[in-house]
Amino acid sequence: MFFFAQTAVQTEAVEAADSLRHAAQSFVEQLRTEPSAALQQLGQDLVQFGLKLLAALVIFALGAWIIKLVRRRMRKRFEKKDYDPTVETFTLSLTTAVLWILLIVVSISTLGVNTTSIAALLAAGGVALGMALSGTAQNFAGGLIILIFKPFRVGDFISAQGFMGTVTEVNMFSTRIDTPENRRVVIPNGILSNGTVENYTTNGLRRAEWKFGVEYGTDVERCLETCRSILAEDDRISNAFAGVSGMMDSCVQVTVRGWVRNEDYWDIFFAVNGRLLEGLPENGISFAFPHMDVRMRDQAPRA
Repeated sequence: MFFFAQTAVQTEAVEAADSLRHAAQSFVEQLRTEPSAALQQLGQDLVQFGLKLLAALVIFALGAWIIKLVRRRMRKRFEKKDYDPTVETFTLSLTTAVLWILLIVVSISTLGVNTTSIAALLAAGGVALGMALSGTAQNFAGGLIILIFKPFRVGDFISAQGFMGTVTEVNMFSTRIDTPENRRVVIPNGILSNGTVENYTTNGLRRAEWKFGVEYGTDVERCLETCRSILAEDDRISNAFAGVSGMMDSCVQVTVRGWVRNEDYWDIFFAVNGRLLEGLPENGISFAFPHMDVRMRDQAPRA
């Protein structure tokens, strides 16, 4: 397909070159015999070309304004109807790309250029380019999958491909997320649609967990009760739990858990860390640290 389209364009280019050469020869011949008529015809041709060029520029400028207007109207409609932001960004990017391609083709055709073969060449070139850039096509297909099945939406807090952050945009080929460190990460849609994505926003609640070690010989029940009371002081935490999760080499490991809303997770996580750090020692609970006990055995002196 690409070969035939390319051949057609080359044939038209050769014919156009021949026509231009023939017109130039005719003009030179006419300039010798009838210079005034030749100059008059040249002036008319220049005026016609100038009008076509002006019309093309006007169409291009008007089309660019219409594209911006369409984008603005579509965005307002999306906001008014409360559409999914993921659908909004993807649809806007796709619509804009299609409209710009149509505008360029119309502007070129206004100059009198035959765009049939050019369109065929662009279509065939698109197929060839799509085969060469299979990853880009995969990303586009991945964007459609994300749009249809909605594993996440704009505004969700997700973890994917080793990155964690809030989704800010889903376009035709990639997804952008902002990490808690305010880093912008762009992930191709093909990888996201085929990989594992953890969405922390979908279910509304998230379990917060704290793990730490206390010394052997600690009053475990007192420690666990202190942990529960610390969590109970915060009304944003529900179903508080505290239990012994393991006996390590140098400590007894304690795990504390509670359910919180997604938007409160980090505030509660850091706040409870501070409360545990202050509250447990106040109740006679000592945190453990790695250590080694060395015992020396008395040996009888050698004779």
